[in-house]
Parts: sequence; structure tokens; C-alpha cells
Amino acid sequence: MSRVVVCGSLNMDVVVESVRRPHAGETLLGAKVSFLPGGKGLNQAIAAARLGASTAMMGAVGHDAFGNTLRGFLADSDVDSSGVRTLRQHATGLALIQVAEGDNAITVASGANHHFTSAMVRSKARSDEVWVAQFETPVETTHALLMQARHAGARTVLNMAPFLPHPAKMLRCVDVAVLNEIELSQATGVALRATSSRRAIGEACERLRQRGPRAVIATLGPRGAVVVTKEGHTDVPPFAAKAVDTTGAGDCFVGALAVKLAEGAAPTEAARYACAAAACSVEKLGAAISMPSVKDVAARLARA
Repeated sequence: MSRVVVCGSLNMDVVVESVRRPHAGETLLGAKVSFLPGGKGLNQAIAAARLGASTAMMGAVGHDAFGNTLRGFLADSDVDSSGVRTLRQHATGLALIQVAEGDNAITVASGANHHFTSAMVRSKARSDEVWVAQFETPVETTHALLMQARHAGARTVLNMAPFLPHPAKMLRCVDVAVLNEIELSQATGVALRATSSRRAIGEACERLRQRGPRAVIATLGPRGAVVVTKEGHTDVPPFAAKAVDTTGAGDCFVGALAVKLAEGAAPTEAARYACAAAACSVEKLGAAISMPSVKDVAARLARA
């Protein structure tokens, strides 16, 4: 299996659990708070490592306690963090996550993530690697790293989340683009909802694919996923899950997808494995700490 290299965000997640979300101006007592490692980049790196891939993380943290905790967590999870830079003048990224009724709402203070540059990445991409990026770090950094990886012959995965305006030519550096129905709507201008038909979602994916990616995957939560390649549109069914916390499910999907791509799988096969992994992740609280093991995913696939 080739190495998975994740370039992206690292946050400390402050998770507040309550029976419901407070209304504007309301103070709601009785909540529970947890401090958990997170950030889309870190979550995806942890997912890849737990699923058996040799994994490296590239990004930035602050010179503070949260940054030290995140570095330690990466090391304990067998992720190479030598590419994570410490910025003395900026705080580590922080995400406030409100969890209620099995769903979440997230507010992010980007901190050091916003100051991550391609010049900080000293590792050169190799042709046998899979490079993964998202939109929680500067777009210009993401674009530069994807171009470098593509020129080196590495496979590239772009998780277009949260959606941001980007240069049109960026998508020509992408092998697989991954996004949910909201981000797909933002990327294409096609009106989509959680209840939109798979046909409508597939057509929007094809519209995006025409701009450059070799494959586009729409993640649909409990509805599974849709994969669109030049060969056509494939529906990937969901796996049953008892959702406790959906935070990080999309990141789990991306990390698991990268692992299977590193093994040589086609996008549709990789997406099915990623759906099974994401179903495992939502059954536990937290993002990075909920990422499943190889054994967990194998058991979920066996029950399908």
C-alpha cells in the first residue's frame, strides 16, 4: 500500500452536549463538555492510519497547550507529524461543536490553520502516494500542494469542505473530488437538498466532473453516496448505523477512501468501503477519536 499524505487543518474540538440547542439569547444549563482532537485534516489522517495506511500529516498549530496535545495525539495514532509546523504568533485552531438530538452545529476559529502555506511543506510528493486536502486551510496553499502532487504523479483527493471559491484550474489537479449535497450545490449552482433524487445529484456531480476531476463523489449521510466517473453514475447504498454523533463522519469517509485508493481500488469500490467506515464512526462521540479500525469496518461489511 502506498502512503497517504494529508495536508490540512488541525483543531481542538470543544464538544458541548445538550438535550437541545439553545434559542437565541437563551442560557441552557446541564450541558456536558469534552475537549477532543479534531480538524478535517487531522480527522482524515487518523482515519487513514487506523485503517492501516502509512500516513503523514502536514499543517500548522500554535505554540500552546492545544498544539502540544494534537501533536501527541498524532504520534500516539502512528501518524507522522514531522510536517506539522508550530507558529508562535498564532493560536491552535479551535472548533466549538454543539451536539444535540444526534446532530451537530460547528463554529470554527481557524487560528494557525489560516496561516498554513505550501512553503511549510518540505516533503516532496512521490508517484506512489495519495495526497489529500480540504478547504479549512488557505485555498492558495491547497492549490499549490495539489499541483505539486499531480506533477509528481501522485493521486489527489480534494474534500471541497467547507466550500470556498477557488481557481477553476484547481480542479484539473484533482483525481477524486468529495463533497456533500450542500457543497455540491454551492460548487455547481444546482439547487439541491437532502431529499434531492440521486439522479439530480448524479447530474450535478457530472457537471462538476466536466471541470476537471476524474471522479466526483457526493456523500449523502444516511443515504450512502453517489460516484460519478467517465463510465457513468453509480449509487453506493448506506450501511445501517445508530447515530450518536455525526461529527467527523465525512472526514472518516475521506480518510477511508484514500486508504482504498492507496491500495489500488477504483473510486466506486473505495466509496463503498468509506461508507462502511463512516457508519462505524457515527456510533461514537467525537471526531478523531471515533475513527474505526480495520476490524470494525470488516465487521460492518460482513453484516451488509
